Amino acid sequence: MFMLVEMTKTVRIPPEKFHIKLNNAITEELDYEFANKVVVDIGLIICVRNLISIDDSILIPGDGASHIEVKFNVIAFRPIINQVIQGKIRTCSPEGVHVTLEFFDDILIPPNSLPEPSTFDETEQAWYWQYDKGDGEVHKLYMDPGEKVKFRVQSEHFENIPPDTEQGVPYRIVGSMSEQGLGVIAWWK
Repeated sequence: MFMLVEMTKTVRIPPEKFHIKLNNAITEELDYEFANKVVVDIGLIICVRNLISIDDSILIPGDGASHIEVKFNVIAFRPIINQVIQGKIRTCSPEGVHVTLEFFDDILIPPNSLPEPSTFDETEQAWYWQYDKGDGEVHKLYMDPGEKVKFRVQSEHFENIPPDTEQGVPYRIVGSMSEQGLGVIAWWK
């Protein structure tokens, strides 16, 4: 679910940060640029873990900053396909169950990946599983916001969205709760 990824970047250290220890100034700039941001085909960057190598500083005429080529490791969130993850239901809508991991909210369990048969209750704004216990009665097991759930990662989708725009979702995960043992955790106790 969390990966260590090696990256390389030319970091610009402005003159007002020359008094800070070089490693700290570089880490600060990298965290500012990458932390809590999605990098296509890598995932959601959590933080810079460590610096691997720092090249010599280069000064560019007309710019008082120092430019340094840096190799570093970041910790990134990117679950493996078929991995089972525990989250919490954020909301429900006709398009499916929206799950959060507290630090990542763009997870959708579409209707065709919910336990069979499931129905969306417009009044309650929640999905429920029509569970047949074998006693001839169908029990409605609701998937309410706030409930803890387990789901299997089915796919991930990256979208290259320009920085500083609020349109679209740069990284989203599609999951499934259609297998035994998945879905609302309280169902299986």
